[in-house]
Amino acid sequence: MGKLTRLLKHRWFDETDTRRALSPDALARIEVRVAASEQRHSGEIRVSVEAGLPPSYLWQGLQARDRAVTLFGKLRVWDTEHNNGVLIYLLLADHAIEIVADRGLNQHISPAQWQALIAPMRAAFAQGRFEAGLLQAIEAIDGLLAQHFALTPGQANPDELPNRPDLR
Repeated sequence: MGKLTRLLKHRWFDETDTRRALSPDALARIEVRVAASEQRHSGEIRVSVEAGLPPSYLWQGLQARDRAVTLFGKLRVWDTEHNNGVLIYLLLADHAIEIVADRGLNQHISPAQWQALIAPMRAAFAQGRFEAGLLQAIEAIDGLLAQHFALTPGQANPDELPNRPDLR
């Protein structure tokens, strides 16, 4: 796909596409699920959904992974006490899904495990079931975080990051 074609495709998508993909009720359910997850482990989960890449990314030929890594920093997912924050990034224009995990969790999970986790999300997103795909991802990541960073009885996880999905 040429640079101009890709630029036009990404500019075609906007906030209305994001709102159509995830209703206010869906966003609330995702927020509640993230909050519930964080009661089981010391990790932080952040969800970001973007309609299209910014023009500067498109002109440079950057991909969804590049944007996810940038948002991982911008949303301060890297800045958690135990270095176990996880960003779930969905780029609607490219139907791209990226998961960026901080080093605390990433040292326990192989690239193949991350790819296996993304597969059901891809299937749900291909069917337009964005909420279901994100909830599946949160559930899977919750399991990984609970396995490697479980809270001990009586221990609390201070909420270091917002639980509400970031929409762009």
